[in-house]
Amino acid sequence: MARKKNAKKPAAQKRVPKLDKSFTCPFCHHPESVECTIDKKLKIGKASCYVCSESYCVKINFLTEAIDIYSEWLDACEAANSNSSPRREQVPQPVTVSPRYSDLFDD
Repeated sequence: MARKKNAKKPAAQKRVPKLDKSFTCPFCHHPESVECTIDKKLKIGKASCYVCSESYCVKINFLTEAIDIYSEWLDACEAANSNSSPRREQVPQPVTVSPRYSDLFDD
């Protein structure tokens, strides 16, 4: 008599951990007081603390998650504390217009 072959059990799938939706406020340091809202229609993300009423708005794209908004807020806070703006590292110099050649020499 032939033995019945044992069927292999399917391998257990690894669960992907979910990303946080509430964070610690960088100003008042209350845990889980910052909520991030994403308006994909207007392409705006907003992180706001319900304890100290601080908030931060940023333009988003279709890949942006709540953690991205919060991390951009932290980067902006660090840049403000180091006295440099994150987007304006180089200040453009004013353009000087040289006079026309005909204005210099009047005949």
